[in-house]
Amino acid sequence: MTGTSGQKSKVGRSVAFSVFIALLFAVSFHVEAQQPKTVARIGVLRSDSPSPNAPDEGLVAFRGGLRELGYVEGQNIFLEYRWAEGRYERLPDLAAELVRLKVDVFFTTGTPATNAAKHATKTIPIVFVNVSDPVASGLVGSLARPGGNITGLTNISSDLSGKQLELLKESVPGATRVAVLWNPANPAAALQLKETEAAARSLKVQLQLQEVRDPKDLDTAFSAMTRGRPNALFVLADPMLSTYQSRIADLAIRGRLPTIYWLRSFTDAGGLMSYGPSNADLNRRAATYVDKILKGAKPADLPVEQPVKFEFIINLKAAKQIGLTIPPNVLARADKVIK
Repeated sequence: MTGTSGQKSKVGRSVAFSVFIALLFAVSFHVEAQQPKTVARIGVLRSDSPSPNAPDEGLVAFRGGLRELGYVEGQNIFLEYRWAEGRYERLPDLAAELVRLKVDVFFTTGTPATNAAKHATKTIPIVFVNVSDPVASGLVGSLARPGGNITGLTNISSDLSGKQLELLKESVPGATRVAVLWNPANPAAALQLKETEAAARSLKVQLQLQEVRDPKDLDTAFSAMTRGRPNALFVLADPMLSTYQSRIADLAIRGRLPTIYWLRSFTDAGGLMSYGPSNADLNRRAATYVDKILKGAKPADLPVEQPVKFEFIINLKAAKQIGLTIPPNVLARADKVIK
């Protein structure tokens, strides 16, 4: 009897110990599941190319914003970069590659890249910047309630087209014919063009549309502009065109065409003038969205924000090269004058 009782006691203790271990494992797993990830992986999807001559203003600001929030690259955060180099047809494969890498958040720039990320995943959160109209593009349900897995910061570039054309007209008062360089492959381009055409009617300016779907089209487009003899040039916002900003600025100067762009980096590259939202500010603010999502917030609950800081930059060196005198009232409104 004693032996049998002892064996039962040992079995009972063994079962109790097993139950204890199972409970301890369950509690540990539950606690671990509630903890934020110690290392996050961000999939950076871009339509353009890495800047060969200077650091990318937007990425510098985004990474700086992450550092301010306590993220250290290579320690608690990793950035996986994928660049389409102006070839939008590459974006779906690049987005799918980032999904296979199981990134925690997508960070996209521009409508084409954001569209590609949206089609690649319905579950991984997506934070975008520089999307001109995310509602009209079908990326979000509304600015206040994005819905789904996408949110970010719009640059409302389609609404800015009228203001940009107005500034160009004021800088070249006698302009009656303006060439427009645009990329029809960009879903946002049609929205910008519609706004530009409305502004042109109001300003009594005739538009000369020049399509550029590929970098090899640039020389052809500028040759056509020369034959059309426009008084000025307006470059619509597009990631592919921003990839070749130095080349475009140079072609415009050689053609003696007063030109307005949407990014200040064009003026830094030798272009005449630019007006638009601060790209650095938008990207820095995007870091706060990534931070909130990594801490548990859902994109559907984070309203899409609009720009709060705008920049009007004039390059007087470029003006001198094309023989243009900027009116004093226009110069006085510039946030920065490059001399």
